[in-house]
Amino acid sequence: MAAVYTLSDLLRVMQRLRDPDGGCPWDLQQTFESIVPSTLEECYELAATIEQGDYPHMAEELGDVLFQVVFYAQMATEQKLFSFEDVVDTLVDKLVRRHPHVFADGKIEGRVSKTSSVSDVKDSWESIKAKERSEKNLPGLLDDVPVALPALPRAQKLQKRAARVGFDWASFDGVIAKLREELTELQNELERNDTERAAEELGDLMFSCVNLARHLGEDAEHVLRRANSKFERRFRAMESSANSGEQALANLDSEQLDELWREAKRQDL
Repeated sequence: MAAVYTLSDLLRVMQRLRDPDGGCPWDLQQTFESIVPSTLEECYELAATIEQGDYPHMAEELGDVLFQVVFYAQMATEQKLFSFEDVVDTLVDKLVRRHPHVFADGKIEGRVSKTSSVSDVKDSWESIKAKERSEKNLPGLLDDVPVALPALPRAQKLQKRAARVGFDWASFDGVIAKLREELTELQNELERNDTERAAEELGDLMFSCVNLARHLGEDAEHVLRRANSKFERRFRAMESSANSGEQALANLDSEQLDELWREAKRQDL
């Protein structure tokens, strides 16, 4: 039976790839900044396998994400910034510290006899995070929300933080009313032909849509990804229908395109 590789083997492979003596020229050329796009791409590919229920490939995609972590750690080791062991130590320490309802006395094998509710856990989590922000001299509630986050999840995170102190809509009605207000303001700017102000109002409208997703208990990024998939599926159905009639979508008029879209929607129910 073939040997099963371990985490130690992965770390050694990464060392070899970055070894100036016989390593991979491409890997040697990389920097923290240069592999960020690959990191994001691998995370999205992992998300895609989960959304598609493609579990046979999930382990492979998780491996690709883990490789990104090992890659950063190896470069940091070379620059004497930190090591992979430091990454693990910091992570374990944080997880144990942030889960006092699981790890009694801050010990991995320490067990807490009292059962906590999800609400209790969330309250404890926010309290611990607030303490960490204070220790990092980040007293503001929004101070540690990463600027580099994609806009949709960052908007949702900002809103969730503000909601912790009661700055939130009490019900769906308020969010819907806000959506209508923002849409009216957008229409007004479009009628004035003020594209700069219209773009600003469009941003407000999108921010309110994220708010609605949050009140629905949904992740805004996931909601939009589902909508993207639905549009792609239906558009491909339009292409298929057109091709079966030996036509090209580009040669059809708007009425014909609308009919194909309506038919794609009917088939997609």
